[in-house]
Amino acid sequence: MLKRFLSYYKPYLKLFALDMTCALGNSASGILYPIITRYMLNDLIPNQKFNQILLFGSILLGAYILKMIMKYCVDYYGHMVGTRMQADMRREMFEKLEQLPFSYYDNNETGKIMSRITSDLQEISELAHHGPEMLVMTSFSLLFSLFYLSSINLTLALIIFSCSPLLFIITLVVRKKHMESSRKARRSIAQINGDVNSSVSGIRITKAFNNSEKEIEKFEKGNKDFVEAKKGQYFTMAIQHSATIFVTDIFNVVCLISGGIFLYKGLISFGDYSSFIVSIGFFTSPILQLVQWMEQFDDGVTGFERFCEILDLPVEEDKENAKDYERLNGEIRFENVCFAYNQEEEREVLDNISFNVPKGNTVALVGPSGGGKTTICHLLPKFYHPDSGTIRIRGIDIEDITMKSLRENIGIVQQDVFLFSGSFYENIAYGKKDATRSQIITAAKKANIYDYIMSLPDGFDTEIGERGIRLSGGQKQRLSIARVFLKNPSILILDEATSSLDNTTEALIQEALNSLKKGRTTIVVAHRLSTIRNADEILVVSNGKIVERGTHEELIRKRKGLYKKLYASQFTDDDQNIDKKIMMS
Repeated sequence: MLKRFLSYYKPYLKLFALDMTCALGNSASGILYPIITRYMLNDLIPNQKFNQILLFGSILLGAYILKMIMKYCVDYYGHMVGTRMQADMRREMFEKLEQLPFSYYDNNETGKIMSRITSDLQEISELAHHGPEMLVMTSFSLLFSLFYLSSINLTLALIIFSCSPLLFIITLVVRKKHMESSRKARRSIAQINGDVNSSVSGIRITKAFNNSEKEIEKFEKGNKDFVEAKKGQYFTMAIQHSATIFVTDIFNVVCLISGGIFLYKGLISFGDYSSFIVSIGFFTSPILQLVQWMEQFDDGVTGFERFCEILDLPVEEDKENAKDYERLNGEIRFENVCFAYNQEEEREVLDNISFNVPKGNTVALVGPSGGGKTTICHLLPKFYHPDSGTIRIRGIDIEDITMKSLRENIGIVQQDVFLFSGSFYENIAYGKKDATRSQIITAAKKANIYDYIMSLPDGFDTEIGERGIRLSGGQKQRLSIARVFLKNPSILILDEATSSLDNTTEALIQEALNSLKKGRTTIVVAHRLSTIRNADEILVVSNGKIVERGTHEELIRKRKGLYKKLYASQFTDDDQNIDKKIMMS
């Protein structure tokens, strides 16, 4: 893992080298003060060398000016190294998220994913910046202080150094508990982010059902878990910090008493004793920083582990030797397809499904909710892969077609329309990367939304708000249809595209959809059976099986058929009225 982490420094080696050089110089400049102090106390002051006192004072002032410049470089360029590494990791994680299969998002909440790409990476960035420079500075300071204090008086230095193992024993004992507490805190903040994302996204539903108190209660549970996790983290941190401070204070006591005895017995001069007392902080300070670094290291490692968890997930991959196809315009065939979202489930979502859609035809999927209709639509663009069976387009197994070219040939209009924050223009243009403004306008006209857009002060540049919050359901739907018109796919999937709309809006959208279907092979999932009466074939899907198939007229004539019951439940309970409708159609 260390090698993997260090690889992110590679693009910024020059900047990192500057940061480390300045960190080392910054640390080295600190050694001048105790050295000059000792020299002054032992020689310059007793011998009244006034000019040299001013000279060495000026040298120290110059060193501090240089130290200030190096400190600026450490703080600025060091942070920039960490920030750029964080940006690289965020980019890599985002690209990975774009490549993960649908199944990952089925099992992970958006808020929890956001926690990994924000707070976790922030901790990694802090470690990337402060970790190496602190390690360099503390290591240098420790080594020099060991040498310098030993040069003043070896015996006294050894007495002081004998206390230092206590610090590392305390750190090692507490570290394991601190890391576990840090992991718990991250999991809890991820849960909070997930709850907040869910609550904010559904704020209108919350208010409509007067469930604010319930949402607050749910949030508070996650918040309390966070407090408990942080409680454990801060408990271990408090033990570590307080014990560390106590041990370093003992250094001062031992130094004061031992040095006083040495001075009393004439084993050390007053100047050396004074310098030793001044320099003891030069020894204890890096130890305290090293303990702090280990705490930051634990937090950064925890974040990097969570970062690597996502990077190591398997991505969507094409079958070896899969080919690109520019235009997949042909028959769609499902052959004995079986599928289950969870392999541990006893019941398959799709059980031995077989049907075909001739080129240019429209096949409608109807049936009770949860029967498997939408799953069929998800399998065609390879959002999921069948457990067994084959799906073919133009006689080609879709596993032998690259996902990129397959999805470029499929246009999807869903009931739950997702729009991006931005303008009308940007959302329609999402259907085709290199679309011209003229093409976008034409697509808007075909989708019957052009007139509405032009009635707005800013026209196509009008912002639609987050997820199109400023638009009605029908306007969102027409905007998504415009996007598909622009894409111009050869295969079309309409998944409940006109449900939850009023009759007037439905008629307007149905007109646009009828235009969109022309010349395309289409699969329609419909709740409103009136919208699919003219389909070339209707498949009734229930409990993962195709239980009926035929045209509207053929299915309606089955006295005890499921389709007839569904149709009757929407229009009339009187079979005679149904028959009259058939005769009139």
